Amino acid sequence: MKAEELRGQTKDQLTDQLLGLRKEQFNLRFQRASGQLENTARVRQVRRDIARIKTVLTRMQVDAQTAQAQA
Repeated sequence: MKAEELRGQTKDQLTDQLLGLRKEQFNLRFQRASGQLENTARVRQVRRDIARIKTVLTRMQVDAQTAQAQA
């Protein structure tokens, strides 16, 4: 997932994706703890995707506040 793709989505879509990734992260943690995790790189990938989405959401919020202050 790239930031370019995320910027084109709505806030609701990003929030839904964030929720899904957090659930996946939770499940991956349990799999790692129980020794069932096969793809260890996925943990890092999910963590970075979460950060990417949160960054885009924050940027959207800041842009909205800036636009509101200028109006």
